[in-house]
Amino acid sequence: MNLTGRNFLTLIDYTPLEIEYLLNLSKDLKLKKKNNIPHEYLKGKNIVLLFEKTSTRTRCAFEVAGSDLGMGVTYLDPGSSQMGKKESIEDTAKVLGRMYDGIEYRGFDQSIVEDLAKNAGVPVWNGLTTEFHPTQMLADILTVQENFGTLKGIKLVFMGDARNNVANSLMIVCAKMGMNFVACAPKSLWPTLDLYIKAKEIAASTGASINFTEDVYEATRNADVIYTDVWVSMGEPAEVWEERIKLLNKYQVNISVMNNANPNAIFLHCLPSFHDLKTSIGKEIYNKFGLKEMEVTDEVFNSSKSKVFDQAENRLHTIKAVMYATMKENNE
Repeated sequence: MNLTGRNFLTLIDYTPLEIEYLLNLSKDLKLKKKNNIPHEYLKGKNIVLLFEKTSTRTRCAFEVAGSDLGMGVTYLDPGSSQMGKKESIEDTAKVLGRMYDGIEYRGFDQSIVEDLAKNAGVPVWNGLTTEFHPTQMLADILTVQENFGTLKGIKLVFMGDARNNVANSLMIVCAKMGMNFVACAPKSLWPTLDLYIKAKEIAASTGASINFTEDVYEATRNADVIYTDVWVSMGEPAEVWEERIKLLNKYQVNISVMNNANPNAIFLHCLPSFHDLKTSIGKEIYNKFGLKEMEVTDEVFNSSKSKVFDQAENRLHTIKAVMYATMKENNE
């Protein structure tokens, strides 16, 4: 499998076999990390991380992965680059592509990372855009595979704002890997028709299924994976909270929801999560709306069914796999 020089912008661009290859590579690199086996396969190379949106897991995963692979890593925070302000995206890409061997972008519209990829001349990786979050997906399905030994036929239910980048990407990766995806949300928060049609086309060739419903208990019956995300995404205005809480309150993942799923079902969340009052936003929402927990209860979040911290760790191993696979020399 040769992915050298490829961009990693959305999993729409990758075949099931290529995704499986990245998962297997992730497992190999994870094993090496756990056993303290050096793997500085990309020593002498340099990457730059362009962040227009802040992050904990994405930044740390790229930085540690780069270091483990022997690379130099430059982080540019939202105020440290002229991209889009004094310098066009195209010009920024051409400059960075002459200095670095790979570029990660985390920010807003998908068109930005696409423009970077068209002009950089080196691999570009999508660390999150408004539409897609492909590096998160590899960590998610690696976690599913670790728990069930397979992906084919696994039923994954996403509960919440099913139009966001995580839900969009889950629908695509489930279609690619022959999984059964259910978006459980109010109709006003279902994915776009264009993306649904694309997912259905992919699913037709893999045996996957794609379904939407507003019924929580219909959706979660016989589910293997229950997945949720925050109700208001990064970059959305704070005024959206009131409307979103009214729409999504009944889609909270609680113990009743988990008990409706298969006995061995697991809970996933891309994090951060509002499951208690230990955050400033959590306290603010409690003071305004009286909610102590939002998209998931603390009981579920901290239960044995919750695999969220395995999932978070897997960001490191899967991101490392993506960088190595797209940057290694052809003869490696």
